[in-house]
Amino acid sequence: MGLLTLGAFDSSPLIVPLGNDLLLLALCARYHDRMIYYAAMATLGSLIGCLVTYWVGQKGALRLKKISSGQRLGRIQAQVQKRAAGWLLAASVLPPPFPFTAIVAAAAAFKYPPKKLFSFVGAGRFVRFLIEGALAIHYGRWIIRQARSAILEDVMIALVVIAIGASAISIYQWNEKNKRPSQQPA
Repeated sequence: MGLLTLGAFDSSPLIVPLGNDLLLLALCARYHDRMIYYAAMATLGSLIGCLVTYWVGQKGALRLKKISSGQRLGRIQAQVQKRAAGWLLAASVLPPPFPFTAIVAAAAAFKYPPKKLFSFVGAGRFVRFLIEGALAIHYGRWIIRQARSAILEDVMIALVVIAIGASAISIYQWNEKNKRPSQQPA
């Protein structure tokens, strides 16, 4: 359940840097025989998070139409339709700081078909998590020793604090941008 939840947060506009990756590594290092299950749960969580990102991207498309000419948007949309598969696969496999969420949101904003989007993201994420799981099995004892160190515990606490703070700022800024004129003070 933890991988599913962290995967959803990691692929949404909220910020949870490497949370599901680190949990996947720890779980696969300890329970080798469950690697495929863990990779599948992390992938499913990521796809759930992508639903939120897809929705946000579609909302962004409405703003794009207001600020840009139709002809220019049409050319950009044609380029996105042509190249989105490769970008989505690359973004799904590559680790941070590669802008995964931004690429998914852009594909949604430019009306990339959801079936294709979720297929490419699902395939890419599953491959990524399988590779991570295999590495965790191979380097498992070393990973477990590192996970028990006080330094890693401090780093993880710092990452959680940063993630919560950055997510709160992100939500606040998004909320401020999307206030309706009737809600803003006169």
